[in-house]
Amino acid sequence: MATITIDTLDGTNQFTAYRADPAETPRAAIVVIQEIFGVNAGIRAKCDRLAEQGYLAVAPDLFWRIAPGVDLNPDVPEEMQHALDLMGQFDQDTAIADIEATVRLARTLVSGGKVGAIGFCLGGRLAYMTAARTDVDASVGYYPVGIDGLLGEKHAIARPLMLHIAGADHFVPAEVQAAMHAGLDDHPKVTLHDYPGEDHGFATELGDRRSDAAARLADGRTAAFLSEALA
Repeated sequence: MATITIDTLDGTNQFTAYRADPAETPRAAIVVIQEIFGVNAGIRAKCDRLAEQGYLAVAPDLFWRIAPGVDLNPDVPEEMQHALDLMGQFDQDTAIADIEATVRLARTLVSGGKVGAIGFCLGGRLAYMTAARTDVDASVGYYPVGIDGLLGEKHAIARPLMLHIAGADHFVPAEVQAAMHAGLDDHPKVTLHDYPGEDHGFATELGDRRSDAAARLADGRTAAFLSEALA
């Protein structure tokens, strides 16, 4: 585990990322896309778990322009509010450029091999955008927000994308979930999984939001999906 530095696409600046390496030669690289809480303990734990599965995992600090190094705990109300405030200042299009820069670096770190992306919450939305706007080889979004507003980009998704939908997500109401299914169920590259009764954040590695059985089910599906897509 280490912190690395990544050049922006235009080469005018740099930002940091958490990196976790497997014990052996990586089978592929995975960019881990943060929630609104920054590259916190939960996101770092996701990277470490992926490294245990044989992947090189890199989690870029996407809030670096507004709050470098932010590390928040969603179970603390004041920190949750701070995260929501940061989200209001966050430029998602610029973040995709930073994710693309991370994908490019990750590809060099695995000698030109395949690169996937996994995102959570805000990161789930960004994973969808990454699938539509970059050359990433496969993407996974957990409880992504606002996908109904991005369905106009679905034609650009050319590589496998899996989305995990929390059935009782208080950030993604039933009508949005229905729109996701209506817009994406027939897409040949997209797979949707529903988790009835589960709330936003159910697959977090740490904290009160985790719902262990659903998290294990989703993570198992993700592992099988990435093993095939990144082979």
